[in-house]
Amino acid sequence: MSLHALNTFAIRTRKLARTTLASALIAGLALPATGQTVQDDAAAMPDTSLNVPEGLTIFGKQDPNVRRATAIVNSEIITGTDIDERVALILAANDAPVSDEERQRLRLQVLRNLIDETLQIQEAAANDIKVDENQVERTYAQVAQQNFRRDTAALDKYLASIGSSPRSLKRQIRGELAWQRLLGRNVTPFINVSEEEVKEVIERLKANKGTEEYRIGEIYLSANSQNRAEVAKNAAQIVQQLQQGGSFVAYARQFSEASTAAVGGDLGWIQLGQLPPALGVVARDMQVGQLAGPIEIPGGFSLIYLIDKRQVLTANPRDALLGLKQLSIAFPPGISEAEATRRASEFASATRQIKGCGAADEIAKQLGATVTNNDQVPVRELPAPLQDTLIALSIGEATQPFGSVKDGVRVLVLCGRDDPSADGGPSPEQLMANMEEEKVNRRAQIYLRDLRRDAVIEYN
Repeated sequence: MSLHALNTFAIRTRKLARTTLASALIAGLALPATGQTVQDDAAAMPDTSLNVPEGLTIFGKQDPNVRRATAIVNSEIITGTDIDERVALILAANDAPVSDEERQRLRLQVLRNLIDETLQIQEAAANDIKVDENQVERTYAQVAQQNFRRDTAALDKYLASIGSSPRSLKRQIRGELAWQRLLGRNVTPFINVSEEEVKEVIERLKANKGTEEYRIGEIYLSANSQNRAEVAKNAAQIVQQLQQGGSFVAYARQFSEASTAAVGGDLGWIQLGQLPPALGVVARDMQVGQLAGPIEIPGGFSLIYLIDKRQVLTANPRDALLGLKQLSIAFPPGISEAEATRRASEFASATRQIKGCGAADEIAKQLGATVTNNDQVPVRELPAPLQDTLIALSIGEATQPFGSVKDGVRVLVLCGRDDPSADGGPSPEQLMANMEEEKVNRRAQIYLRDLRRDAVIEYN
């Protein structure tokens, strides 16, 4: 079995990454999954803005069924069919069981997303920004190939089979294109990052050389004393969905109340001191690829996902290329768990005797194990639980056995390591581009917030 099979043992949360429009669209179509981890001026509401008493009484009973999942946004109708088709696409992308309660929460979230999408399209039109239909079709074809491994005709049939439609996906594409062009006209040209700002960041990096930094994804749900229990329950349900294979990026885009929702919850590289103490304590002991939460912090709950960690301006061991030898044994069909455990134990005892890659072949022969050689394997492409293990190994050492009754058991022997060169840090040009992007994202969130405030929305 090749090393690609190891992916079956990975933690089923997906890494955050910057994406193309096509992939970002589908990232937002996975089932949505926890407080604000860093200062977020765009999303924060001043404590003194509303005079709301703590011990309030709500007069009358609100029936949640009265507000059905349809709306009119500035005279444009969002129908139940619009919601159903988008929900169907999300459920198909998630590929995990969903409770009726979760489905209802998803419908309400989809409605909110469709309202935002409608506002973005309307604002673009008001600024005389037109999305060429040919561009929509080209992006649709790109999505079909990259994300569904189908041509457009096959994707049309697939969408119909799951209860969605090409119209629904193309509408999302049109909204994304319109919003990008609107930001390109009304926001991006007015974002400036000075050379002095870049120099300050570079000097800060140099001063912090060797300091540990963490790249963390966040999902933030706000809570108060009245809804704390309900929010905590929702956060726990999101964790469960993520553990079953849901996309962290998608959940962050759908549910997070932080401004980082627009980039899939990605906080970028930060030091633990920038996090609330409760999150910093948890993050310090996390492995790359691990999910933690819900964690209660002032103002709500947080889920955090450790994307990566490094030492500033120091070579990252996860950039190393490894030479690996894999020894694997399969179990016969119908084997009992007790017998599989016994054989795995024998395999573990034998492989602990491996003293170098040369000896591995002999031990494999004795065990009747299959041997696979793999050179130039990037550490980052391995399942998260194995990354830290292999980074800590010396040449010639083997990992602990891993596997399952169904897939057998295997070990990896480290035969070579090409360490990366020392990290010189991002170039001034890269820093400036990243800083400009962050400013654009923050400004975009404020822009959308203002559109929501000014909109006339009727719920049916």
